[in-house]
Amino acid sequence: MTSSDAVTRRTVLKALLAGAFLSPLPGRTANARRMAVYKSAGCGCCAAWITHLEKHGFTVDAHDVASPGDYRQRAGIPNALGSCHTGLIDGYAIEGHVPAADILRLLAQRPKARGLAVPSMPIGSPGMEGAHTDPFDVFIVDAEGRRSVYMHYPAA
Repeated sequence: MTSSDAVTRRTVLKALLAGAFLSPLPGRTANARRMAVYKSAGCGCCAAWITHLEKHGFTVDAHDVASPGDYRQRAGIPNALGSCHTGLIDGYAIEGHVPAADILRLLAQRPKARGLAVPSMPIGSPGMEGAHTDPFDVFIVDAEGRRSVYMHYPAA
């Protein structure tokens, strides 16, 4: 075997292994990581959050709408948890700058819930990166509309 053949085999093996880790879980469709995001046109932090999701394997269909809050209300996320955009994925609402890792955990655990929310636009959350990180919470909103902390991110 030549060194060129060895390199080709390693490249093919790496691609196959990467595909195995990026493939949907058994019983899940390939669309499990496809999210529709409703946002205001020209919002830079929304675009940065979408880029964060795409870097973590999500496919995002972004829709510029006149009133993103309408989608939050339709999904049953309380206005007190509102932010600048609402995502819809696999039966869940994702409000605001929720980290991709928390969305993946939600999709893996499949709790009875309306979705996740990061209220407002905390500095340091995905899409709101800056010189520092403010502490923030990711809330889970249960089927009755009650919230509890799903994940806490400390200041940095």
